[in-house]
Amino acid sequence: MSRDRSEAFERGLATRREVLGDAYVDKALDGADDFNWPMQQLTTEYCWDHIWNRPGLDRRSRSILNLGMIAALNRGHEFKAHIRGALANGLTREEIQEILLQIAVYVGVPAGVDSFRLAREVFAEIDAAA
Repeated sequence: MSRDRSEAFERGLATRREVLGDAYVDKALDGADDFNWPMQQLTTEYCWDHIWNRPGLDRRSRSILNLGMIAALNRGHEFKAHIRGALANGLTREEIQEILLQIAVYVGVPAGVDSFRLAREVFAEIDAAA
């Protein structure tokens, strides 16, 4: 399998690591096989370089947007990753709490309840590791 890494891939990979952390990214890349490697390339180049590295929004703003959108899509695994990313991008737990309350109102209370549960799991993991 060819694992060519373009300049966009390398730029995106750097951003992906800064936001999500090495452990998360390494797990995704190390678990890639012939079937899903193209998805890793697409995600790293398209999302993490072409979008996250655009100058129009800062990373905090992108994190806020992602939390709302991913909660609406009910993607728990990705939501937890982006809770960590939001913290890495400078959001506080209090700001995340406010975002989750807004999610509950605009996306729905079940999404808000699930978002709070997932965020608490991430916070507990972080606190246990500290």
